[in-house]
Amino acid sequence: MTAGFVKLLVSDPERSRAFYEALGFERTQHEPPFIHLVWEGKVDLYLVAPPAQLKLEGRRGLGVLVGFRAEGPGSLDELLLRAQAQGAPVEGPTVQPWHTREVVVTDPDGYRLNFIEPA
Repeated sequence: MTAGFVKLLVSDPERSRAFYEALGFERTQHEPPFIHLVWEGKVDLYLVAPPAQLKLEGRRGLGVLVGFRAEGPGSLDELLLRAQAQGAPVEGPTVQPWHTREVVVTDPDGYRLNFIEPA
């Protein structure tokens, strides 16, 4: 288990699960209301179905980028192709002045995922 993790409230857990698995996340557990995924064996991500009485309104994750390091040769380019195949909005790749190459992918609920690798 890692020291940190991210929980995202999602409107359709199965749609989100399929999206994240298509990007390369691995499912380790699925016990409603949680779906536990792992990115490259290092980062825990939980997709959470909110209780029925909680209405998710407005844009999700406004002002937040959820960051993941892409490791290995070609992994950022592979992720970009996977995201495009899902029809996800994609920004980049962009080489940043802080010496990273980055892609931002927006998931079905509007969360912005920032994948980075050294430039």
